[in-house]
This record gives sequence, structure tokens and C-alpha cells, in this order.
Amino acid sequence: VQLVESGGGLVQPGGSLRLSCAAKGFTFSSYAMNWYRQAPGKERELVAAITSGGGSTKYADSVKGRFTISRDNAKNTVYLQMSSLKPEDTAVYYCMGYISKSPYWGQGTQVTVSS
Repeated sequence: VQLVESGGGLVQPGGSLRLSCAAKGFTFSSYAMNWYRQAPGKERELVAAITSGGGSTKYADSVKGRFTISRDNAKNTVYLQMSSLKPEDTAVYYCMGYISKSPYWGQGTQVTVSS
């Protein structure tokens, strides 16, 4: 199992970024996927989740209305579209999935929101 995130970077407050997570080594379309984040000095938190078929999603209250999780099962990729970014969104963002009842994490991608 391999999860590889990309798309992080430095963005000004109010800006947008789209994160991608490319999956390999398992039947991607069979598993729900998640995005987590961890800010300096804070615990890792669930940001968004999506079911295997993409028909259902959920979000942390702090990102509702600003972030959108989606997936393309033909491309084995899950996305996180982030808009109206705030300095408090600064964190390392991780893709995660429970594959065959074991948790797998990507290496993370840094998102920094600053003017």
C-alpha cells in the first residue's frame, strides 16, 4: 500500500489549494479515504472523509463550507479542495485509509497560510 500526497505549498489568507493523494497497492475503489492534518504542537485531526464510491462525505466543523473532498476511482486518487484558507489551516496534511483493517498514511504535504 502506498499513499502519496501532493499539492501543498504557501498560500495567502483567502486563497485556495488542491491537495491530491495518489494510491497504489490496493483496490482503491473499495475503501473509504480520509484527510487528516496536524498543526505544530497540536494533535492530528480528521479534516474530511469520503466513502468508497464517493457518495457520502463528512467534514470537521472548522472546514465545513470551505473544503471539499472528492475522489476519482479511475485514477486511484483522492482530492481535497481547500478554499477561503485561514492561517489556522496551516498544518501538514495527510491522506489516510483503513486498508484490510490496517491504517495506512501518506508522508504528508505541508500547507502554510500566511501573508
